[in-house]
Amino acid sequence: MFQNLDTCLEKYIPQEELNHVQRILYGKKLEELQLPKSCLNNEDNVEVKGFKFESLTEEFRKKRIVRVGVIQNQIVLPTTAPLAEQRNAIYQKISKIISLAAEANVNVLCLQEAWPMPFVFCTREKFPWCEFAESAETGPTTLFLKNICKQYNMVIVSPILERDEQEVIWNTAVVIDNFGKVIGKHRKNHIPRVGDFNESTYYMEGNTGHPVFETVFGRIAINICYGRHHPLNWLMFGLNGAEIVFNPSATIDGLSETLWGIEARTAAVANSYFSCAINRVGTETFPSEFTSGDGKPAHKSFGHFYGSSYITAPDGSRTPGLSRTRDGLLISEVDLNLCRQVKDHWGFQMTRRLDLYADLATMLVYTLMGLLFIIGECLAYNSQWVPSFYLGTYPERFQTLRMSRGSCIVSINTFRSKHYNVEIPLINGSTPAGFCSILLNSIENSSLAIAIEQRLTDLNYSIMNQSIKLFRVKNGNLNLIQDVCGSTDVPGLTLTESNIAILLIKADQSINFALSVYTYQSLNINK
Repeated sequence: MFQNLDTCLEKYIPQEELNHVQRILYGKKLEELQLPKSCLNNEDNVEVKGFKFESLTEEFRKKRIVRVGVIQNQIVLPTTAPLAEQRNAIYQKISKIISLAAEANVNVLCLQEAWPMPFVFCTREKFPWCEFAESAETGPTTLFLKNICKQYNMVIVSPILERDEQEVIWNTAVVIDNFGKVIGKHRKNHIPRVGDFNESTYYMEGNTGHPVFETVFGRIAINICYGRHHPLNWLMFGLNGAEIVFNPSATIDGLSETLWGIEARTAAVANSYFSCAINRVGTETFPSEFTSGDGKPAHKSFGHFYGSSYITAPDGSRTPGLSRTRDGLLISEVDLNLCRQVKDHWGFQMTRRLDLYADLATMLVYTLMGLLFIIGECLAYNSQWVPSFYLGTYPERFQTLRMSRGSCIVSINTFRSKHYNVEIPLINGSTPAGFCSILLNSIENSSLAIAIEQRLTDLNYSIMNQSIKLFRVKNGNLNLIQDVCGSTDVPGLTLTESNIAILLIKADQSINFALSVYTYQSLNINK
């Protein structure tokens, strides 16, 4: 079986070319740690690798050297074995690997996602798998690790299936300090709904935000599994001061392997911290067949968990990955001062524009407020929403924001001097008349001239009972600009930055009409 990319490159590429390949793929070449022979040549055939990340020597700050470790492992017993025996067998395996980490003087260690159990969430079966859920503070897994933390003066991150006091289940990482005390926990923020990852059957998104835990070995955080696909999730841990972010995962080769070496690494670069990506190993087979509505035949295994755990520094240099098939312990010696050194060098924290990003997020909130108002108006009239729409001359300028219960909301960005024509059938068949809601969103200063043009499909229909309302949304306030009844003209409206206009149209008759929006952008021309 294919072991990993590093082994393949070393086997087939001459050394001189290999040096360049590794430099491009992994950044600067890392020094290998001199680990005890008893650790490297262990009796359980655990793959052990160690690397050192270099940093500058500063005059005012001493180096903050920390040894970080991550463990990837297979389950031990088949999933048909009694649950207690399955868990105890994993405990025994992990305790041996942790002892290897202690021999190598590891200070902070992270285990893989849901490490004391098989990754059962593909099955959608509640019984017996929910029995693995336990208290984060007083459960058997935490009690097992607390003694180990004290014994080895080690901080351990323990991702488990948590059951809280209200019997709610969470995907949780428990942080136990080097004195054996639980100093906090983080619950998984993002839950996958793809393929066999049926995790929302068991637990939903976490409610702990983006905590960073202060330990004697640095400020650490945990971005659990699927959260690695969300850059803002990584960002928030950095904004909260994390120096090391662990990503305990369980992911398979047919789904994410092409992304695996990219996401945690780019997060380390973008946020100037160390990132540690951990994946479990092996293929886990379950007693009952299952399907996931993806057209694949019923099967009993999730797929192959491909391991390949690695660690990345803030400067983008990274370790080679562990094996795709073996239990492994990866150790890195890091200087946490490198986080600030990289910030000073690249200036990412200085040059990013969080204020601009926040403006956009705020504008989206205001838009949502406007939508809620429109929904309330429609409910008050007890009318149907627009069932469909046709985009006219410039479809690339339109975006459907919401399609719910047959509703349609069209967004028009007015940052181009264009004439847009949209034909919106208010009625579909014999459906009663309803509302058409159109968002006019100004990115830059611009003026709008809006006209409603009657296009009757039946001479007996009249547009006289049509009601047109134009609202402006600014700074959280919704103001009525124009209320016209029995007219087809809406006067021009000037929108400034961070303004949103909402055009609300109600028709009591079954009509089709065309909406023409003319945008005029002010230009300053220096002669």
